[in-house]
Amino acid sequence: MLDTLEALAPRAAAVLPSSTAHWSLRGVVERSEKLALRQDVAEAPQRSRDAGVMLSVIDGGQGFAATADTSEAGLAAAFRRAHALARAGAGRAVFDFGSYTPPRAAGRYASAVQKPIASASLGQKLDWLRGWSAAAQVDARVVDRAASLWSVETEQLQLDSAGTRIAQRWSFLTPSLSVTAHAGGVTQVRTQAGQYNGWCQQGGLEVLDRAGLDHEAARVAREAVELALAPSCPSGTMDLLLMPDQMMLQIHESIGHPLELDRILGDERNFAGTSFVTPDMFGHYRYGSELLNVSHDPTQAFEFASFGHDDEGSPATREMIIEAGLLKRPLGGHLSQARARAAGLPLDGVATARACSWNRAPIDRMSNLNVEPGSSTLDEMIAATEHGVLMRTNCSWSIDDSRNKFQFGCEHGQVIRHGRLAEVVRTPNYRGISATFWRSLAMVGDASTFEVMGTPYCGKGEPAQVIRVGHAAPACLFRGVDVFGAAR
Repeated sequence: MLDTLEALAPRAAAVLPSSTAHWSLRGVVERSEKLALRQDVAEAPQRSRDAGVMLSVIDGGQGFAATADTSEAGLAAAFRRAHALARAGAGRAVFDFGSYTPPRAAGRYASAVQKPIASASLGQKLDWLRGWSAAAQVDARVVDRAASLWSVETEQLQLDSAGTRIAQRWSFLTPSLSVTAHAGGVTQVRTQAGQYNGWCQQGGLEVLDRAGLDHEAARVAREAVELALAPSCPSGTMDLLLMPDQMMLQIHESIGHPLELDRILGDERNFAGTSFVTPDMFGHYRYGSELLNVSHDPTQAFEFASFGHDDEGSPATREMIIEAGLLKRPLGGHLSQARARAAGLPLDGVATARACSWNRAPIDRMSNLNVEPGSSTLDEMIAATEHGVLMRTNCSWSIDDSRNKFQFGCEHGQVIRHGRLAEVVRTPNYRGISATFWRSLAMVGDASTFEVMGTPYCGKGEPAQVIRVGHAAPACLFRGVDVFGAAR
């Protein structure tokens, strides 16, 4: 399909009137395979192919139209619909598109793949799932085991009336393992990297080597049993040491979503809420302690949301969002930056406007949003904690509609007492306020604690879009956090 778009698009766009200032086209072809095994029984493979085109037209206003009919006639009909919407919105939008110049770019991007996913047969992949599942049957108290392997191959081509041509190809792989244990009336779930697939990366079968499920499965199962036998997490104000698979959620909810510029400008207000961040905060607001450094880095090797250009055509660059604790720039794409400037807000953004599929328009999304490593080893952070809890792996979250007050729960906790790891505890939770929580950051782990993770499931927008996001982080120590457990 994508091979024919370059020839068809200009001919189809010829139906647009001379008043048209700009048109663009983004074609996407996506193939997906999801394999799952539960209690050693394979489920039916889920395979899909999805393809289509999103078109945009600027003529007074901006209009979008999507179509799965990629013939010249189908594209021409979609261009007409997009143009009609652009004219209908002229003079009525929150932004005057007469002054807007979309980015013009050319380039290519492809995920680095060492071992193509297609090089493994269906039988081989199911054997891997069986092996992980079998390795997790370590104890009679293990009552449920589930393993899955989800692979996605995506191709995208962007063209526009100004000469843009951007071709990108991604390979995504998401392995998952979940183990449930029951003992003494208590049931606990332990996963390899979270119930929402925290271990997901770009690449081929080498992602499985990095995930290490061949040897991780037994550890996950043992910890599930250990949690079922463990006491509840203690409650009180204490120090909190978060590992990367929980830092991922902390970054996502209390830095990522609050800093999306379209949300700050009011776009999400009637759906997912606003943000406690206001435009006047950028450049001076103390978001965290001086140890907090957060980058937007779509160039990070094998991270889940790496790309060459975003879906508006802006080139991917690594930018500091928060530096030495100070808030520097929002997560806003080219159009959102233009909207902010038109409102008298000269804010620098990043290349981060993305769409989840061919039938959605790009909006501001966090991409690879990472906390940069510090200088402390894990042992040093533990030794520096007199009374606290180490928490791993998110399992629940709640945050208010301004992305400020939050409450997060983890699968696994371990008490730290007098600078040493002590007993394992179950149902560890903590709560805080985004505007002050990051200021309690006291130590940041070094590169030895740093892990590249992400999620396939970030929801936002109307109509809804579920998109892939990357988060990489070291372990981090916070002082004086409200921690609590649950009664047996």
